[in-house]
Amino acid sequence: MKNRQSLTLSLVLGALLVAVPLVAQAGGTIKGKVTYSGPPVEPKEFAFSKFPNIEFCKQNPSKKGDDTRLLKEVEVDGNKGLKNAIVSVRGIEDKGFKYTPDVKAILCEFQPFTGVLVNKGNFMVTNEDADPSDPKSAEGVLHNPHSFDVLGAKSATLFNIGLAKKGDSLDKTIKMRMARKGSVLRLQCDQHEFMQAWYLPVENGHFAATGADGTFEIKDVPAGKHKVLAWHPIAGNVEIEVEVKDGATVEANFDIKKVNKFKGV
Repeated sequence: MKNRQSLTLSLVLGALLVAVPLVAQAGGTIKGKVTYSGPPVEPKEFAFSKFPNIEFCKQNPSKKGDDTRLLKEVEVDGNKGLKNAIVSVRGIEDKGFKYTPDVKAILCEFQPFTGVLVNKGNFMVTNEDADPSDPKSAEGVLHNPHSFDVLGAKSATLFNIGLAKKGDSLDKTIKMRMARKGSVLRLQCDQHEFMQAWYLPVENGHFAATGADGTFEIKDVPAGKHKVLAWHPIAGNVEIEVEVKDGATVEANFDIKKVNKFKGV
């Protein structure tokens, strides 16, 4: 009798498990667009003649003619969509969250131009450049990644390490003393000044970078009201509040109206 009762109970429980989803859908999606409607920001110009590896660096398409390298800091499409903005959900502290930026030096350019990092976490830069046509640089084009903890007019060096050969990399623990006040990380090559990039400290994995049209999407955001930051190192930043519901998508659009260079967050 006990065996029959146990069998019946098992069948009932099994039917319930089939009828009810095993995992409830948790979290929602934030998607939208970041636009820039402020004054135009012209690309910075650098004379190739002032830097080493002239012919190799000229292979990068970001240039004017054959003599000038361009650093396009603020890129906007025809509909004001802002490229390379970072959109980050703030106020959610995930102590177990780990993330290591993997920055590449490619054709005398740090990629990506913007990204995120975790304060007191690791930061990696790899040199991908070599010039077979130049005996001095056949094994590698020397790059010297120099990073700074930047807050307004204040800055402090975090690391300054040369990468002489293709494949050389650095992997350093980042300790940004001004991060809690809103500082960001600025990266520049001491050999090639036009190689620059920027990184925003985050405390969770709910972030995204905007594409060429300024759009973004962040999935699996916990339900609730959250402050969301749209940040660009040169154009500036805007913060709004959104309410996320489980299994739903909420639209968040940001318009940056004026240059707020180096002000942090």
